[in-house]
Amino acid sequence: MDVRGQRIAVVDFGTNSTRLLVADVVDGAVEELERRTDVTRLGEGVDRSGRLAEAAMGRVFETVARYREVIDGLGGAGRAIGVATSAVRDSENGDDFRAALCDRYGIDVEVIAGEEEARLTFLGATADRSPDESALVIDIGGGSTEYVVGTPASAPSFRVSAKLGSVRQTERHLESDPPSDQQVSDLEAEANEILNAEVPPHVREQVTAGIAVAGTATSLAAIDLELEPHDPDRVHGHRLEADTCRRLLGQLAAVPVAQRRETRGLDPDRAPTIVAGAAILLQSIVAFGLDAVEVSEADLLHGAALHAAGGRR
Repeated sequence: MDVRGQRIAVVDFGTNSTRLLVADVVDGAVEELERRTDVTRLGEGVDRSGRLAEAAMGRVFETVARYREVIDGLGGAGRAIGVATSAVRDSENGDDFRAALCDRYGIDVEVIAGEEEARLTFLGATADRSPDESALVIDIGGGSTEYVVGTPASAPSFRVSAKLGSVRQTERHLESDPPSDQQVSDLEAEANEILNAEVPPHVREQVTAGIAVAGTATSLAAIDLELEPHDPDRVHGHRLEADTCRRLLGQLAAVPVAQRRETRGLDPDRAPTIVAGAAILLQSIVAFGLDAVEVSEADLLHGAALHAAGGRR
């Protein structure tokens, strides 16, 4: 049942970025009041060490302190929640990290399983879509990528969280700066292997339309549109063709990180991982037999807000 007029603050503790959404959820719709994203690299080194690094946690704590001020400046929120995904799931010291966030900033953080992350992302990305259409939602994170197939307003018919992410695959494959053609090729081969193992052929064959959410997709859209500064209204709904992704991947992989940071439309902090993200998105489009994906600014944050307000299940 819809719950009217709840103000919800959601913080997403991702592998590469920490994000805030403060919104009023009214009649099952999310009305944004504030949205922020900071690249904090929480998952830096987790794939190798199995632990969250002290420096990485420190960057997140500094960011959440600012977010707490934003929330309070908007008059507070009925609920202030956090969702932690791949990096915290995969770390030995994730519980200590969560406890510190609760004690210091009053953010009640839940570590969600990959399938729940996929469900909430699908809920957020499809909330304003017709229940008559089927959709694939692709959410490329720093440590994992969620693939969700289903019909809006219904439970997804398929969802999986694959260990395929822009930070994880950068650390595994892109050793030189700029990366060699062989390194990029090896990354694409691994992405394709993981996709084939995680998503059955009959699921891939039934998909006719795709929606891409989160930082990789929105960054590539902004680069394609040459946006400066970032304009969410123009990014939302932008169509990324497979050929465009291939061109952008080649463009970004051909230059070192320092030069990549100057790319129009790209947040400089995403420069170290955008090549891996672009390769994963391209391989995803190809694996599902699509010509393009539609980019959406609505994602896990919106789904978590809807779920917290009880507006959608």
